[in-house]
Amino acid sequence: MSPVFPMLTVLSMFYYMCLRRRARTATRGEMNSRRAIESNTRALPINVEIVQYAKEVLDFSSHYGSENSMSYTMWNLAGIPNVYPSSGDFTQTAVFRTYGTWWDRCPSARLPFKRTPSTFCSQDYVELAFEEPVYPTAVHILETYHPGAIVRILACSANPYSQNPPAEVRWEILWSEAPTKVNGPQARQFTPCIKQINFPTNLIRLEVNSSLLDYYTELDAVVLHGVKERPVLSLKTSMIDMNDIDEEEDEEKFACGMDTLNKQFSIVTLREWPTNGYFDKLPYELIQLILSHLTVPDLCRLAQTCKLLYQHCCDPLQYIHLSLQPYWARINDTSLEYLQSRCTLIQWLNLSWTGNRGAISVSGFSRFLKVCGSELVRLELSCGHFLNETCLEVITEMCPNLQELNLSSCDKIPPQAFNHIAKVGSLKRLILYRTKVEQTALLSILNFCSELQHLSLGSCVMIEDYDLIASMMGAKCKKLRSLDLWRCKNITESGIAELASGCQLLEELDLGWCPTLQSSTGCFTNLARKLPNLQKLFLTANRSVCDTDIEELAANCTHLRQLDILEKYLVV
Repeated sequence: MSPVFPMLTVLSMFYYMCLRRRARTATRGEMNSRRAIESNTRALPINVEIVQYAKEVLDFSSHYGSENSMSYTMWNLAGIPNVYPSSGDFTQTAVFRTYGTWWDRCPSARLPFKRTPSTFCSQDYVELAFEEPVYPTAVHILETYHPGAIVRILACSANPYSQNPPAEVRWEILWSEAPTKVNGPQARQFTPCIKQINFPTNLIRLEVNSSLLDYYTELDAVVLHGVKERPVLSLKTSMIDMNDIDEEEDEEKFACGMDTLNKQFSIVTLREWPTNGYFDKLPYELIQLILSHLTVPDLCRLAQTCKLLYQHCCDPLQYIHLSLQPYWARINDTSLEYLQSRCTLIQWLNLSWTGNRGAISVSGFSRFLKVCGSELVRLELSCGHFLNETCLEVITEMCPNLQELNLSSCDKIPPQAFNHIAKVGSLKRLILYRTKVEQTALLSILNFCSELQHLSLGSCVMIEDYDLIASMMGAKCKKLRSLDLWRCKNITESGIAELASGCQLLEELDLGWCPTLQSSTGCFTNLARKLPNLQKLFLTANRSVCDTDIEELAANCTHLRQLDILEKYLVV
């Protein structure tokens, strides 16, 4: 047989593999900046394309607006555009809570978790439901002010309008990219090239990173294009972009690593080797130090190589600080069960964004904390919609050393459940942004948690009398360094006076969008004179601020670095 034929067979197999990868991969970048070499793939058979705007906003991590209003809220993403193609600052758009890097440089900034994958940079998210499930062919995002924050687009297999919940919920990344700096704040239609998926979807998730922005990004609408029948790629492909193959590797590693976490991390039948090579000559502590630089999926894969490395990868010392937020789409009860024996010494745990749509049950979460909660110092549970009163009760009982608790945007927790937090007298940081905490529970927390240094009560709409809350803070929380009262509707100069007199260590104070505070009462002057350590002060949208207030701040608050007045942000 001629040697030409085997060579043709090999080339054919390689060509087929390239086609398959091409079918699963989308070229990154915007529609107007595609690579010079593109595929000529065509979908067969031809389906009628369905174009639809978001029907409903299902979930989000934060927004600039009020819970009782439509201005600057995520709910503006539902329906047809309100602003586009106009550019500028419009209240009818969706705006997230923050932008830039100042959020990470203020006194209340939290230390980052190590081992966070470099590919995960998301800071906020919003989930949108559409009327018809389709196989996506394009996603258009209408950005009307300071674009460039979108870093990831995902699709979900679950239909939010189905009466029968699916046995398994899958999330697929349609497109992802590191944050980029966009020149100019003008409006644009952002249309990245998305990957084809093998299931229809009517649930799209946008993840954003606003760290490179000079001001708040504003989104107007999201348009989903798709077909009802699954496209089949034709074989009319002129050239294959080899970079597309590389793009798939990160996602494959992600999927492989987390599947390993759920299925193979507990493997015990490992091949016996006579020696472990140079690893036998290294001190145990040095190997531990080397492995401390690996991400969780990498640890899972390495654990399968030999018994020595399996022992190191399962050592609880590798899990003192553990962030599962980057893998939120794949974390479930099984994941937590396999991690239990390895997290007996865990001190920092980040479960933010995880567990929704039934992935983590109350019983699964409770079992994990009963085994792993005794040493916990920091617990991040932002947007954990599986949390209920039982979960908070378990936290307070099983985590006696807890100092930091983040329940930001956990809006499914019932008001009475927050009473349990008062049992954790060691708390130094408590974040209750966008929760349903009520006044009685909060007064109890302030009374018993006198060690509090950082407290966030932004957009807590169920508190009736913020003056009473401020008075309790002044009397009980003498160590407060940062306080977020963003959009509290009824605090007056009386509450501010009590707060300033009792909490003189305050370095950060957010009174943005507090309409009942008036400069004519002298409340801002009093703040300036009583709080000389202030580094950050937000008086956003308070049109009563006058020259005298600014002069008092300049004269008395010599450490002031961040000042927000009338929505004009200054960094000194």
